[in-house]
Amino acid sequence: MSASVDRLLDRLGHFLARRLEVESSGYQPYTPSDPETLHRTLQPGDVLLVEGNQRLSAAVKYLTQSTWSHAALFVGDVLPPPEDGTERPRLIEVNLGEGCVAVPLSKYRTYNTRICRPSGLTPDDREAIIVFMVERLGLKYDMRNIIDLMRYFLPTPPVPVRWRRRMIALGSGDPTRAICSSLIAQAFQSVAYPILPRVRRAPGEAAAESTYSRREILEIRHHSLYTPRDFDLSPYFQIVKPTLAFGFDYKMLTWAEAGEEEARKKAG
Repeated sequence: MSASVDRLLDRLGHFLARRLEVESSGYQPYTPSDPETLHRTLQPGDVLLVEGNQRLSAAVKYLTQSTWSHAALFVGDVLPPPEDGTERPRLIEVNLGEGCVAVPLSKYRTYNTRICRPSGLTPDDREAIIVFMVERLGLKYDMRNIIDLMRYFLPTPPVPVRWRRRMIALGSGDPTRAICSSLIAQAFQSVAYPILPRVRRAPGEAAAESTYSRREILEIRHHSLYTPRDFDLSPYFQIVKPTLAFGFDYKMLTWAEAGEEEARKKAG
């Protein structure tokens, strides 16, 4: 490929990436993520799922049939604070156009999020997973991979359900550069920690899941096929909710109706 064609494809890739990163208007999270509460709740090795509001996010959510379109790994305080005094980066993620980067928790202040915690992960394996991600900081997304970019401009393509996961990995010359969850899945696979299990059913045992679900799980072997929702569905990751992590007393809630009634009594 000539240098001129290479430059042209690179420019086209950056143009498409900018279009995919445009945010949708009117997005309102149900429970915005408070960075301080997230910081108190998260543990190194936790996976933070994010409901994005970009054009790319809409396509990923459709193809994966899930609320979650993005995933990041919490690494704690292993990265140094910025010299300019800004917030310390505690998440490592893969972004379109940027590649593998470290970002602060406040980035997702206005998004719905979910914490997925690997259960029983040993300290050594936890450290190995974090080192795996830290060592890949700076990994770039190949903007010349036009096929990877173009597929996300069809948020509702006429693709049968059973082929949508395969579409996630379509055309990816380097899968770790295509989907945020792929690199995280690769990190967990490096220490042989399971995400979705191989389905084995004893003779005569009733099947609780659909035929499609069994077939889909059986096909997931390479890390390029993992999506953000797989950490949510995994039987080996615990869902941690910050509102419950430090104790919750529903008796302490103030309901809008009660507050309005109290105001009317005082006014009367």
